[in-house]
Amino acid sequence: KNPAFGPAGKMHGATYTCDVEFSCENLVPELNWVMDIGKASELLSKVLSKYNLKNLDEVFPDGELTTTEFMARKIHQDLAEMIRTDMHETCDDGPAEGEAMWKGQIRVKLWESHKAWASYEAEIA
Repeated sequence: KNPAFGPAGKMHGATYTCDVEFSCENLVPELNWVMDIGKASELLSKVLSKYNLKNLDEVFPDGELTTTEFMARKIHQDLAEMIRTDMHETCDDGPAEGEAMWKGQIRVKLWESHKAWASYEAEIA
Protein backbone atom coordinates (compact mmCIF):
# COMPACT_ATOMS: atom_id res chain seq x y z
CA LYS A 1 0.00 0.00 0.00
CA ASN A 2 1.34 3.37 -0.96
CA PRO A 3 -0.63 6.62 -0.99
CA ALA A 4 1.44 7.96 -3.90
CA PHE A 5 -0.35 5.52 -6.21
CA GLY A 6 -3.91 6.69 -5.41
CA PRO A 7 -6.48 3.93 -6.00
CA ALA A 8 -3.78 1.72 -7.54
CA GLY A 9 -2.04 1.68 -4.14
CA LYS A 10 -4.64 -0.76 -2.85
CA MET A 11 -4.95 -4.42 -3.75
CA HIS A 12 -5.71 -4.71 -7.46
CA GLY A 13 -4.99 -7.02 -10.34
CA ALA A 14 -3.05 -6.48 -13.53
CA THR A 15 -2.89 -8.49 -16.72
CA TYR A 16 0.33 -7.89 -18.60
CA THR A 17 1.53 -8.74 -22.05
CA CYS A 18 5.25 -9.47 -21.90
CA ASP A 19 7.62 -8.84 -24.81
CA VAL A 20 11.26 -9.85 -24.57
CA GLU A 21 13.89 -8.81 -27.08
CA PHE A 22 17.25 -10.59 -27.21
CA SER A 23 20.02 -8.85 -29.15
CA CYS A 24 23.74 -9.13 -29.64
CA GLU A 25 26.44 -7.69 -31.88
CA ASN A 26 26.91 -10.83 -33.97
CA LEU A 27 24.86 -13.86 -34.84
CA VAL A 28 25.88 -17.21 -33.38
CA PRO A 29 28.37 -18.63 -35.90
CA GLU A 30 27.05 -21.35 -38.22
CA LEU A 31 23.55 -21.09 -36.71
CA ASN A 32 22.89 -17.49 -37.82
CA TRP A 33 20.65 -16.65 -34.90
CA VAL A 34 20.77 -14.46 -31.82
CA MET A 35 19.23 -17.20 -29.68
CA ASP A 36 17.24 -20.36 -30.29
CA ILE A 37 13.64 -19.06 -30.26
CA GLY A 38 12.44 -22.32 -28.71
CA LYS A 39 14.91 -21.95 -25.83
CA ALA A 40 14.00 -18.27 -25.40
CA SER A 41 10.31 -19.18 -25.21
CA GLU A 42 11.02 -21.98 -22.73
CA LEU A 43 13.06 -19.70 -20.46
CA LEU A 44 10.41 -16.97 -20.53
CA SER A 45 7.63 -19.46 -19.75
CA LYS A 46 9.57 -20.72 -16.71
CA VAL A 47 10.13 -17.18 -15.44
CA LEU A 48 6.55 -16.03 -15.96
CA SER A 49 5.13 -19.13 -14.26
CA LYS A 50 6.53 -17.80 -10.97
CA TYR A 51 4.24 -14.75 -11.20
CA ASN A 52 1.24 -15.87 -13.23
CA LEU A 53 -2.03 -15.67 -11.26
CA LYS A 54 -0.13 -14.91 -8.04
CA ASN A 55 -0.57 -12.21 -5.44
CA LEU A 56 2.68 -10.30 -5.93
CA ASP A 57 2.52 -9.02 -2.35
CA GLU A 58 2.90 -12.66 -1.29
CA VAL A 59 5.62 -13.39 -3.86
CA PHE A 60 7.55 -10.33 -2.62
CA PRO A 61 6.66 -10.18 1.10
CA ASP A 62 9.33 -7.62 2.06
CA GLY A 63 7.16 -4.68 1.04
CA GLU A 64 8.54 -4.06 -2.45
CA LEU A 65 6.26 -1.95 -4.59
CA THR A 66 5.53 -4.33 -7.45
CA THR A 67 5.16 -1.66 -10.09
CA THR A 68 5.24 -2.53 -13.77
CA GLU A 69 8.82 -1.20 -13.85
CA PHE A 70 9.78 -3.39 -10.89
CA MET A 71 8.29 -6.46 -12.55
CA ALA A 72 10.03 -5.74 -15.88
CA ARG A 73 13.36 -5.56 -14.04
CA LYS A 74 12.59 -8.69 -12.00
CA ILE A 75 11.69 -10.69 -15.11
CA HIS A 76 14.93 -9.45 -16.72
CA GLN A 77 16.94 -10.51 -13.65
CA ASP A 78 15.29 -13.93 -13.63
CA LEU A 79 15.99 -14.43 -17.34
CA ALA A 80 19.61 -13.33 -16.87
CA GLU A 81 20.08 -15.82 -14.04
CA MET A 82 18.59 -18.65 -16.11
CA ILE A 83 20.83 -17.74 -19.05
CA ARG A 84 23.88 -17.75 -16.79
CA THR A 85 23.05 -21.24 -15.56
CA ASP A 86 21.34 -22.83 -18.60
CA MET A 87 22.81 -21.37 -21.78
CA HIS A 88 26.03 -22.43 -23.44
CA GLU A 89 25.94 -20.39 -26.66
CA THR A 90 27.82 -17.27 -27.60
CA CYS A 91 27.10 -14.26 -29.77
CA ASP A 92 30.64 -13.60 -30.91
CA ASP A 93 32.65 -14.78 -33.87
CA GLY A 94 34.80 -17.13 -31.81
CA PRO A 95 34.17 -20.84 -31.42
CA ALA A 96 31.55 -21.79 -28.84
CA GLU A 97 33.29 -23.33 -25.86
CA GLY A 98 31.66 -25.80 -23.48
CA GLU A 99 31.50 -23.24 -20.70
CA ALA A 100 30.67 -20.24 -22.90
CA MET A 101 27.55 -18.31 -22.02
CA TRP A 102 25.13 -16.34 -24.16
CA LYS A 103 26.19 -12.69 -24.27
CA GLY A 104 24.02 -9.84 -25.36
CA GLN A 105 21.30 -7.42 -24.38
CA ILE A 106 17.82 -8.24 -23.09
CA ARG A 107 14.88 -5.85 -23.08
CA VAL A 108 11.74 -6.81 -21.17
CA LYS A 109 8.63 -4.78 -21.93
CA LEU A 110 5.44 -5.23 -19.91
CA TRP A 111 2.27 -3.85 -21.40
CA GLU A 112 -0.65 -3.00 -19.11
CA SER A 113 -2.58 -1.75 -22.15
CA HIS A 114 -1.85 -0.40 -25.63
CA LYS A 115 -0.96 2.97 -24.05
CA ALA A 116 0.58 1.99 -20.71
CA TRP A 117 3.82 0.04 -20.54
CA ALA A 118 7.25 -0.07 -18.94
CA SER A 119 10.51 -1.68 -19.97
CA TYR A 120 13.86 -2.65 -18.51
CA GLU A 121 16.99 -3.27 -20.57
CA ALA A 122 20.49 -4.36 -19.61
CA GLU A 123 23.51 -6.26 -20.88
CA ILE A 124 24.12 -9.91 -20.02
CA ALA A 125 27.80 -10.70 -19.91
